[in-house]
Amino acid sequence: MRVLIVEDELYLAEAIRDGLRLEAIAADLAGDGDTAFELLAVNPYDVVVLDRDIPGPNGDEIARHVATLPAGPRVLMLTAADRLDDKAAGFESGADDYLTKPFALRELVLRLRALGRRPAAGTPPVVEFGALRLDPFRREVYRDGRYVSLTRKQFAVLEVLLTAQGGVVSAEDLLERAWDENADPFTNAVRITISTLRKRLGEPWVIETVPGVGYRVSEVTDAAG
Repeated sequence: MRVLIVEDELYLAEAIRDGLRLEAIAADLAGDGDTAFELLAVNPYDVVVLDRDIPGPNGDEIARHVATLPAGPRVLMLTAADRLDDKAAGFESGADDYLTKPFALRELVLRLRALGRRPAAGTPPVVEFGALRLDPFRREVYRDGRYVSLTRKQFAVLEVLLTAQGGVVSAEDLLERAWDENADPFTNAVRITISTLRKRLGEPWVIETVPGVGYRVSEVTDAAG
């Protein structure tokens, strides 16, 4: 899952970003409305965590813009305003959920996972392909019923690959979906993560390298190997 945090309080925004990374959620930051529009134009996001009161175009304007995007991200409004009228205005602007400051990070994570599971967001509650089963809400992975312990980044990469359902995913796409905007496009992080992920999942290998193109998961099972 990749999230855009639109929040002008830098300390709070960085704290949210760091907390989400611990939950295998990649997060980018925008401190104002103009930056948010720029990032939304070039990056695919699953959810936008959106403060209503920000410099430049405000949260309501951004929410209305997101609502016009084909298969656009979900919007979770994050604000200090807790009056019902304020919440109603946020929902009317296109928000899918609303969280009032102050809040517990755990609650934010639960809400993000819930938004990501909604069918309209394109992500089923549980992703299955071949011998693999991934539950993004519980952060659990199984191969032929056997639990597989993964690191946060391995989990994020596998989630992108499984969502493709056997389709080839390029290294560039993996960087976009499983890392954040600070990822070096020339890094070998994808190759290293794929290598360690293969070992964690065990033999026979279920992640194939398509030379010059990218990676995909195969439908091989233990019984077939």
